Amino acid sequence: MTYVLWLVLGTAVLHAGWNALAKSVGDRWVASTLIGVVNGIGGIACILVFGLPAPGAWPFLVVSALLQAVYLLTLTSAYRHGDLSRLYPIMRGTAPVLVTAVSVLVLNEQLSPSSWLGLTVLVAGIGLLAVGRGLPRRGDGLGLAVLTGVIIASYTVSDGIGVRIGDQPMAYIGWMFALQAPVLIGVCWWQGGPGLPVRLRRHAVRGLTGGLLSVITYGTVVWAQSRAPLAVVSGLRETSVIWAVLIGRVFLGERLVGREALAIVLACCGAVVLQVSSG
Repeated sequence: MTYVLWLVLGTAVLHAGWNALAKSVGDRWVASTLIGVVNGIGGIACILVFGLPAPGAWPFLVVSALLQAVYLLTLTSAYRHGDLSRLYPIMRGTAPVLVTAVSVLVLNEQLSPSSWLGLTVLVAGIGLLAVGRGLPRRGDGLGLAVLTGVIIASYTVSDGIGVRIGDQPMAYIGWMFALQAPVLIGVCWWQGGPGLPVRLRRHAVRGLTGGLLSVITYGTVVWAQSRAPLAVVSGLRETSVIWAVLIGRVFLGERLVGREALAIVLACCGAVVLQVSSG
């Protein structure tokens, strides 16, 4: 299972990168539309190669696709109101706590004491990042960030259950993206206004690049959920907050304060313990 978890850690870097691209576009409808286009193309490609998922996976596919579309809309909306390095840890820090609760209490997944330790330290580091400079005010995207975190946890659990049905993860991933794309693009086209096509051309490169990173990162995570406990995958994935803070500081000119260094160290230590204990 070690190589699976290393892949999850690698996608954390890419995930932070595509969130930075979504933030840099500045137009939520443009960013979400272009991400949806790439999701659709990637999904169709998977379908052509891997075919249909198991029949029992369809309810989870539909729920996940709808939640993913709502997630991308709330994500891009939040970034209109606040900094990447302030909002992203709140979004991502909420998810592993909720996912762990559901996976242990509802799905009866078992975690070793060392896994619990690593997950606790990791979440503590993420939480410290979230409050390191004070929580954002409501008008700065706090409510949207919390809502996005709840949605992340919801689709993570849905996909974690659905992808294990029938042992056809790639077929599941393909249909998930294919179902998500038309919903997302349709909402964006409806809300984006008459100037959307012009704005799409203006931001095409960054938006399509972000979409490609999105497909790679979440596709890998869903595949990993078919091979490893949900709580472990979710926790390791959220190490992306470290990279989001650094990207926000280096490339987007966002402020980085001293106590965030401690938070980054905590999150890294927790990730290491979780990786070793789960390997």
